[in-house]
Amino acid sequence: MSAPNNDEVNNVDKIPQEQKSAFHSFLKSLASFSGDLSSLTCPTFLLAPVSLIEYTEYWTQQPELFTAITKSDDEVERMVAFVKWFISSLHASYSRRVPKGEWEKKPYNPVLGEQFKMAWGDVGGTGETDVLVEQVSHHPPVTGFQITNKNAGLTLNGHTGQKTRFSGTSLIVDQVGQSLVTLNQRDNEKYMYTCPSITVNGIWYAAPYVELTGNSYIQSSTGLYCSIEYTSRGWISGERNHFKCYIRSNGGSLKEYIYKIEGQWSGKSTITTYGSKTSSPFLDVTALTPAPMKVTELDQQNEMESRKLWQKVTDAIKANDTNTASVEKARIENKQREERAARQEAGQEWEPTYFHWVEDEPSISTLQRMLTSTVKSKYTPATTGNWVFKGALQ
Repeated sequence: MSAPNNDEVNNVDKIPQEQKSAFHSFLKSLASFSGDLSSLTCPTFLLAPVSLIEYTEYWTQQPELFTAITKSDDEVERMVAFVKWFISSLHASYSRRVPKGEWEKKPYNPVLGEQFKMAWGDVGGTGETDVLVEQVSHHPPVTGFQITNKNAGLTLNGHTGQKTRFSGTSLIVDQVGQSLVTLNQRDNEKYMYTCPSITVNGIWYAAPYVELTGNSYIQSSTGLYCSIEYTSRGWISGERNHFKCYIRSNGGSLKEYIYKIEGQWSGKSTITTYGSKTSSPFLDVTALTPAPMKVTELDQQNEMESRKLWQKVTDAIKANDTNTASVEKARIENKQREERAARQEAGQEWEPTYFHWVEDEPSISTLQRMLTSTVKSKYTPATTGNWVFKGALQ
């Protein structure tokens, strides 16, 4: 099997001998795959030694950009700062996260009730940014999260889920859900945003890589909104990881914009004022340095915290011991099935520790109405709800 072009790498020959049969079975299962990704069994050598629940940490890996959202007294400049932070979070989540010279690997499917707690350290007086994540549903997979920076008076509360399908030889992951950023020191000014779809290419060659596709939106309670379009190489831009963002007013014309921001979410981008033919540098994500990361030591974590829960699987993968990794992974998954069966037999409903579902969350509903009144059918949210943080940590 050879790669389709010179830009894709073929790692099939590097697959461990004892895993080749599993890899071919995996490819066969992809051909008829439908449903959520949690039902798909992935060969151990394609697993990343980390749970998907930890990926939420990357949203605020640049706390200096996150907290900068609150600084300007001008609402347009606050939206510009929001976009700058948002693009940096895409880079951290889908590009910088993968070590140089390595390929995208599938993280563990978080188990129901799995938790992840960490903090990003102070950068230039930002104060710490606390991250709390919990898997609030397994079928379908949904993750709730609360990220706070008390120093800046910033709160990010939301949820994300995945709906997966195959198109040709690529895995398409549609990210569902919405998130809400609240600026407590700006009269509780709010921003709702959605996430783009993810296309995973190169699976057939054991060298997966991610591209972002489709659209995402940012809606502010100030009456400003953003539409962001993501395109892969070979379409409009001719470059991989391209995005084009327009900042507009909800009451304005779709033909006009305040700012256009364009470039690579994994590289450099520029900003252009409406009516101008000259652009200025906006952001170079490759020049950013991640904040220091703080995670509680394993021996101080509870049994449902992600790194403690998956410790034996992670250790085995890092030691290239695929057999032990498979056994330990199956042990965790079987335990979850047994617990689910016991709850069903007892007629018990499982409840998350840190979040509760609000069917018609007022801020989400208001911002969705503002957005849909402007972009019409281009934005069709699945729900008006959110997984809302209950309060104090337990």
